[in-house]
Parts: sequence; structure tokens; C-alpha cells
Amino acid sequence: MALSTTSSTGVHAAEPSKNPGVPSAAKTSSPTVAPEKAPAAPAPKPAAPAKWAVDSWRSKKALQLPEYPNPAELESVLSTIEAFPPIVFAGEARHLEERLADAAMGRAFLLQGGDCAESFKEFNGNNIRDTFRVLLQMSAVLTFGGQMPVIKVGRMAGQFAKPRSDPFEVRDGVKLPSYRGDNINGDAFDEKSRVPDPQRMIRAYAQSAATLNLLRAFATGGYAAMQRVTQWNLDFTEHSEQGDRYRELAHRVDEALGFMSAAGLTVDHPLMTSTDFWTSHECLLLPYEQALTRQDSTTGLFYDCSAHMLWVGERTRQLDGAHVEFLRGVANPLGIKVSDKMNPTELVKLIEILNPSNKPGRITIITRMGAENMRVKLPHLIRAVRNSGQIVTWITDPMHGNTIKAPCGLKTRPFDSILAEVRAFFDVHEQEGSHPGGVHLEMTGQNVTECIGGSRTVTFDDLGDRYHTHCDPRLNASQSLELSFIIAERLRKKRIRSSKLNNMLPLPRFGV
Repeated sequence: MALSTTSSTGVHAAEPSKNPGVPSAAKTSSPTVAPEKAPAAPAPKPAAPAKWAVDSWRSKKALQLPEYPNPAELESVLSTIEAFPPIVFAGEARHLEERLADAAMGRAFLLQGGDCAESFKEFNGNNIRDTFRVLLQMSAVLTFGGQMPVIKVGRMAGQFAKPRSDPFEVRDGVKLPSYRGDNINGDAFDEKSRVPDPQRMIRAYAQSAATLNLLRAFATGGYAAMQRVTQWNLDFTEHSEQGDRYRELAHRVDEALGFMSAAGLTVDHPLMTSTDFWTSHECLLLPYEQALTRQDSTTGLFYDCSAHMLWVGERTRQLDGAHVEFLRGVANPLGIKVSDKMNPTELVKLIEILNPSNKPGRITIITRMGAENMRVKLPHLIRAVRNSGQIVTWITDPMHGNTIKAPCGLKTRPFDSILAEVRAFFDVHEQEGSHPGGVHLEMTGQNVTECIGGSRTVTFDDLGDRYHTHCDPRLNASQSLELSFIIAERLRKKRIRSSKLNNMLPLPRFGV
């Protein structure tokens, strides 16, 4: 992969419109009889988008970006990051896109999960391992229930920046700039911490690279081998209903592996000893994303090498905005966060901008709107996209539409509301005949008490015990595993229903 970041155009960019206009009528040397009706002038072609460049987003309105007090220091940091090696590689992103195309067709299921926002303070190997381990557990449950491949994508190794609804925060009459994520400023409520510091981007790069290095080691070094399925349990789920259900499933997997081995089928195949794992984060801090954009030497395409997959958020998905302009030119798989505020026509236009060639796997729609809104709004979005002929992967984010404030003042999310939105998502896709392609969760492998409910009931009174997030509340391992069993049951029912339908179809006839 070439490290060039300065090329002025990208392969996704279209040629600018030359505005050919209407051809003039041919002149004649002698009078002729005028036709009864003049021919209509051809309709003008829609203007083609301007050429794309890695910095063309700077000509657009950019929301949610910090104002750095020292522009010279900012430029110095960005130049340093431009010279750093890419964190991910183009071939890995292309492989993920192929897998997401399978999810769009109902042949795979996307499990996307991890921290609301990564932090510098909680960065350590145990936390990374535990979150990875829960994702492996959930994947095993979903694979067993759905009998289909599960695509594992972490909100990890780069999920730092957070959009804010208000640029300022007020506490006890003191007004300070809002905390925007550890790669921008600090969460301590003092004036010095809240000043945007470009040096934080270098630390974020280093932490992202180290996190992905460890994840790759876990994924390919034997830790993720199916033979270890019984060893993935976390200590604090040992004496719980979900822990018991997981151990039962793990023993069934062990028996299946034993049968395969006895039948002469090797369990040393790479599919059994390692796993694919990709990273993702919200594309928010555009100067950083630009600095890590590289042109792939094998294809000529530009990739944002900060993550395999990027998504544009609810607050930055304006059709003529800077974030959409940047993302339309990079070849990574892209997500679009969609709430109940999304207009179906606008969604179709946004997909057209980001995926003009309608490439399967390129676009994942991440719906986040609450259960009731899901049942009312999602069908219209699905129909609009289907009628446009666009191919997308539909997944649900049941976290962001269900945030409430507890009596103690902490933000939380009720497990029952999360579950209701997941069920609504599956119900709507069953009703519309479309594919529920995956789930997007804010979760952790730590034994936190941030979301209320679940079988090991976390109450409002429990929230203060282990409330560690410095942004939004996350599911703990037990709640995550409980949700995966419920989703697996839905996938199992969908598989059985589909199998029955296929058996009812008439056999094809051959010959005359």
C-alpha cells in the first residue's frame, strides 16, 4: 500500500459537469415549412459531483469539530500522523466488505460491539481481552442458533471522539466546553482539561495501533480457537443463568468437535483455530481521518486506514456536509446511523452519494430509534431503499434510542427497552421480507452496573456500584450474553421458517 496522502483526486470522484446545454437548430439556405410542433429540448443532465480529494471536505460545512487554539501545533501533529504507518490495510477492509455483502443477502450476521468511547485511563490488556472474549462468546451463541457465519467487528482501536448535543457543559454555575472524547480533550471538569489538544491524536493513534496488535494476536494466535469455547467464560458469569446456558452450549460444541475428529475431519483447519476480527469507529474527527488516509497501490483506491469500517453519525450525515464529502471518496465499508428523524427520500439520496455504483457490502444502515418508532418508521425506510434498487445491510443499534436518566442523575438504559427494540427490528424485517443483518451494541467485558435490568437484575440503586463509563452506559458481559441468546433464538426460528418455505417450493422442471 502506498503511503501517499497528497493526491488531488480519488477514483470515486466523478468528472465535473461540462454543461453541454441545448444544441442550436441547423441553419437552412431556403425557407421550409415549419413543423406543427417544435421538438422538445433534451432534459438537462443532473450535475455530476465535483472531483474528490482527501481534503475536499474542507470546502464543506463541518459540524462537531473542535477549535484548536494553536493552528501551527495542529498542522505539526497532522504532518507527524501522515508519516505514521497505516493502522489497518486495504485488503482487510475489502475482505470485510465481502462479508458484509453476505449479511445483506441474509447469508451472515454482523455482531458489532465495544466501548461507547475508549479512554486513555482504562487502556490495558485485560480490558481488551475481556471485551474480545465476550464478543467470541456471543459469536458462538449466534453461530450455533443461526447456523450462519457471524462477522465480528469491534467498536475498538479508534472509537474515541464523541459528538455532543451541546458545545458547552454547565455544573454548579460553571460553564466549560463539553468533553468530546480522549483524542480531543479531557473529561475532568476544569478549564485546562477541556481545551482541545492536538497531541492527544498521537496518543490515540498509539493506543489504537497497540489495541489492534493485541486483538490480532488473540484472533490468530490460538486464543480464538473453537477448542477453547469452554474456556471463554468470565469469572463473574460463573454462577448465573447465562453462564449455565453458555456452558451447556459450549459442551455441545465440544461434542460436535469430538465427532468431527473421530470422523477424520481435522480440527486444525485455520477456520477452527483462528477468527477474523475487524475494527470500526465513528468518522468524526476529520483532520485525524484525513491524516490516516492512504492510496492503495494495488487498486488506486483511497482507504481511511484508521479502521476497517467507518460510520457517519446522526449529527453529521448532512448530504452537503463535510463528513459525507470525506466518506464518499474512501473505499472502506461505511455505516450510516439512522434515527426516526430520517426521511426515506433523504436516506436514498445519501446512499446514492456514498455508493453510486451500488456495491453490495459498501453500506450498512444502523437503525437507532426505539421500539415503537422502529415499528412505525423502519418499514418506510426499507421500502424506499428497496424501490430504489439499492443493496444495503440492515442492522439495529438498540442502545442509543433507549437512554434515560436515573433518579440518582446517572444515564442508564433499561435492558427491557433494548430487548424490545431488537424484537421490533426482527419483526419489521419479517413483515417486509428483508434481512435482519446484524446488531450494534455498546458493551464491555467488565462487570459494570450501567444498564438496568437483565436476568441478574441491576436496579437503579445498583448503578453507583460499578458505573465506570465516562460517556454512555454499556451492557455488561452477562447482559450481552443474555441478549445474544435471545437473538440466536430469533435467528433459529428464521432459519427453520426459511427451510420450511424452501421445502414447499415446487421442484424445477427440466426438458420440454
